[in-house]
Amino acid sequence: FDIMARRYDSRTTIFSPEGRLYQVEYAMEAISHAGICVGILAADGIVLGAEKKITSKLLEMNTSEKMYKVDDHLATGVAGITADANILINYARLAAQQYQLTYHEPMPVEQLVQNVCDRKQGYTQFGGLRPFGVSFLWAGWDKHFGFQLFQSDPSGNYGGWKATAIGSNNQAAQSILKQEYKNEITLQEALKLSMKVLSKSMDSTTLSSEKLEFVTVSRPENKVVYGVVPDQLIDDILKELDLAAAAPET
Repeated sequence: FDIMARRYDSRTTIFSPEGRLYQVEYAMEAISHAGICVGILAADGIVLGAEKKITSKLLEMNTSEKMYKVDDHLATGVAGITADANILINYARLAAQQYQLTYHEPMPVEQLVQNVCDRKQGYTQFGGLRPFGVSFLWAGWDKHFGFQLFQSDPSGNYGGWKATAIGSNNQAAQSILKQEYKNEITLQEALKLSMKVLSKSMDSTTLSSEKLEFVTVSRPENKVVYGVVPDQLIDDILKELDLAAAAPET
């Protein structure tokens, strides 16, 4: 493998004799070392949950590096190189606003995902470029198909999911989701399930709101709402599920 890979992995645009594009595979490998991100589609909304990697106690954590609002009806969760993600998220935001300006209605979720994936695919086909080292979970609502959850990767592939995970230990997370996911799951149940999945697939033995973040896309009163789950609620649910860290002794 090594000899074959070394001959064909310097360019994204050259196929190996087995028909593989090694640089695209390496980009996916980079993502499998990133912090995990989980998405669950519920009957009344979508939950995105992610591991917050705290590199230093001194770091000011005002903004999320994993969760982004793309438009009023669409959010995304990220696993991979954040700088690469920012480029594509800005591109997606611009595409969504251009569609809104032209057609006076929100862009259909799959159309926007496909638009971004077309750009990602271009970076695997033209010389001198490297693929974006990032995968996304897209959570949104439109009038055509209601709530939708998509996953996209550096090759430009995307697919619709009921529940999925990207990042480190995503295989373990997916097998738990396969066992525990129910079709008529509520948003509240989906939030609890995502916490359970993260607790089983993260390295930490004890969890708290410092290590986790969650956002929801829901539609109360016929208006799509992007909501960040408050830290207090995360801690309360972790306690209820018996996953919380023990309180420090005074």
